[in-house]
Amino acid sequence: SLVQHFDHRFSTYEGATQANLNNGNLPQANDTQHAKADFQSTPAYWVPAGEVADRLHDRWSRGWLLGWRDITNAHNQRTVVPSLIPRSAAGHTFLLAFPDVAPPLVACLYTNLCSFALDYASRQKVGGTHLTYHTFKQLPVLPPSSYEGITPWHPGTTLADWLLPRVLELTYTAWDLEPFARDVGHAGPPYRWDAARRFLLRCELDAAFFHLYGLDRADTAYLLDTFPIVRKHDEKAHGEYRTQRVILEIYDALALATRTTTPYVTKLTPPPADPRCCHPQRQ
Repeated sequence: SLVQHFDHRFSTYEGATQANLNNGNLPQANDTQHAKADFQSTPAYWVPAGEVADRLHDRWSRGWLLGWRDITNAHNQRTVVPSLIPRSAAGHTFLLAFPDVAPPLVACLYTNLCSFALDYASRQKVGGTHLTYHTFKQLPVLPPSSYEGITPWHPGTTLADWLLPRVLELTYTAWDLEPFARDVGHAGPPYRWDAARRFLLRCELDAAFFHLYGLDRADTAYLLDTFPIVRKHDEKAHGEYRTQRVILEIYDALALATRTTTPYVTKLTPPPADPRCCHPQRQ
């Protein structure tokens, strides 16, 4: 697939060999490609823009789309693989959602779909290799009203306002998603691809959703233990299950902030969606 969590440029048909096509593993975009704000994945097929407009007429007016991979498995590294992509044609294996809410709330839904907490629940639902509309509609996503309340670990800030800067920096990494950035109130250029920052941003979001789903620390640790491929990749790259350790550290920090009503302070410097993390403006 061309997409991954918070990455609409995950892989590309450019440079794909016959062996890649035979086994279904396309060349993945590297950090150098991701670092270019004008880099786009090359698709297998092209569809006239007019055809896309006709299909979306009266259904969706935004310059971007939210969807998820149909092909999956409860034993994969991750089961729910959503992505926010530029407005374009999508095949039958990338299913689309058309939420009837404001763009910032769609961004919150996207984050929810990307969370380990939801992924764990999805593994109890998916019995084959497809995440169809029927199964997708059964997933326990949080309602839009959840994001209107005050963030427990950051008094005075709505949950939507706490989540949005993190979703924005993770998602808006290329000019082709400029319509999404504008729809959620960001007028600047895309954010630079920084693997270390992206890891911490995602850990903050995952820790937050474990709290939002009401999971205690022991259940959070157990749930993360049910993702053996994530653990395997972490141990190979870092010598430890880094994802679990950092999410639990942030989970603890959020819990402390909630108990003491002292706002949680991010580990990121600069903070999420800071303009200093953006690419230069286009000339």
